Amino acid sequence: MELSYSEIIARVQPSPTLALDALAKSMAAAGKKVVNLAIGEPNFETPEHVREAAIKAIRDGFTRYTQSEGILPLREKAAEMFKKDNGLDYSPEQIVVTNGGKHALYNAMRVLFNPGDEVVIPSPYWVTYPAQVILAGAVPVFAKTSAADGWRLKPEELERVLSPKTRGIIINSPSNPTGQLYDRGELEELGSILVKRPVWIISDDIYEKLVYDGSVFSDMPMAVPELKERTVICHAVSKTYAMTGWRVGFMAAPREVARRAAVIQSQMTSNPCGVAQKAALAALAGPQECVDEMVRIFDRRRRLATRLFRDIPGFQTDVPKGAFYVFPDVSGLYGGKIKGTSVDSSDDLASLLLKECEVACVPGKAFGEDGSLRFSYAASDEDIALAAERMAALLSGAGKG
Repeated sequence: MELSYSEIIARVQPSPTLALDALAKSMAAAGKKVVNLAIGEPNFETPEHVREAAIKAIRDGFTRYTQSEGILPLREKAAEMFKKDNGLDYSPEQIVVTNGGKHALYNAMRVLFNPGDEVVIPSPYWVTYPAQVILAGAVPVFAKTSAADGWRLKPEELERVLSPKTRGIIINSPSNPTGQLYDRGELEELGSILVKRPVWIISDDIYEKLVYDGSVFSDMPMAVPELKERTVICHAVSKTYAMTGWRVGFMAAPREVARRAAVIQSQMTSNPCGVAQKAALAALAGPQECVDEMVRIFDRRRRLATRLFRDIPGFQTDVPKGAFYVFPDVSGLYGGKIKGTSVDSSDDLASLLLKECEVACVPGKAFGEDGSLRFSYAASDEDIALAAERMAALLSGAGKG
């Protein structure tokens, strides 16, 4: 008797960013001097007061199940954050605490979409979006953006990809992988189109605090208040507070969406980790100077990476406005050989850089843009400079052919 597997799972690949990070770490463990710029993870320690809150929770015996939607004080504090920072009114009942930002996104997709529904994803996109749309039984539809347009979706492209089957759109600003940011006017233009259609908006705001050059963050319900009741905001403490491993995210949503998401969560994970929720509460409620300092350091690294990468032959590097990534166009290096190796794609070039330079990055193909590579500057200044030096040496002409 032959057993079968889920057809949907067969259509989903493992996360390439996590796979490359694992490969880089295994090379480092084997003694290679790898500079790992592949993973989207702050290289800071979680703030001390956050760690102490977790230790206190353990000592106090806070080790049992919590409410499926998360502890009330954390949901109250998240609602306060949205009001204070974004002028958006949510009750605690509209907040659902999740096992990381990915879980918030997945819960939203399971609540909002049915098999065959189309979900618009601007490209380049974070690798997880298409996979989660597929896991929800829906169909990802990619809307093309370009470096010339700042990697931001234009209204005419949105109009082109919309169809009678469209039921959702995912907007990520600041963006992973490009680091670019929508301003309020651009969101208003897109919102004026979406408001006329029965479409849900998923707003991935996880990099909200990481903006530079005096840029001002905005999301769709801030720009187009009429769309607030059709928007699910997905957020997390991961990037802002260097808490990637704690796995605490949250969503702010219309009341019925939040209720249904809590039902799903009650059957999937029971609840997020209670100790991690106490840590997240300390992060949101505590002093925010640690965030300001991280943003200041990220900004310095952003300017360093941009300046050094622009000097690498074949790299066309825009200045990112947020997050902690640079996404240079490297397509000018395709179609020839570098150190005897044919380079015709971002996969080829990323593999070559890992082999010859011991620099780990992510091929743009994973994000829907094969002409680019993604580098994270959530690394030390020394590592950023060393990576740029190694790549410039390889691509300067020596060893080509």
